Amino acid sequence: MLLEYFQMIDHVEELDPENGTILARADVPMESPVFEGHFPGSPLVPGVLLIETMAQASGFMLLSRMEFKKMPFLANVTGAKMRTFVEPGAVLMVKAKLEHDGSGFAKTRAQISADGKKICDSQIMFRIMPFPNETLKGNMLDRFSQISRSTAE
Repeated sequence: MLLEYFQMIDHVEELDPENGTILARADVPMESPVFEGHFPGSPLVPGVLLIETMAQASGFMLLSRMEFKKMPFLANVTGAKMRTFVEPGAVLMVKAKLEHDGSGFAKTRAQISADGKKICDSQIMFRIMPFPNETLKGNMLDRFSQISRSTAE
């Protein structure tokens, strides 16, 4: 994870675009500028970044499912529940499953766990739209390639 750059997913462990599922790993760094303010002397990953982590895992699954022809943009987060704190050094497992795909929207159910314990979960909705430009499309393809290299091996 590079928290300050919103690069939340480190590795795609499992991906099944046809069935709309993904399992990804996010390794929380020991140090990050984010921790300087959240909280000094007791660093914790902000809940909003945990939601972003679930959204990114869901988004990568959707991108793969759509063969990178369209882009999912975060539209709504429903029922987000934070169950415990996440400290530096944690290894997070992020699961997402497609619940709905159609009418220009997609909805997933996502959760994060660590050491077999649920950290948080939420339902996440995306607006499916054309890529606004080829630069963003190329950047998304590059990032997906970086995090999914060993899933093809």
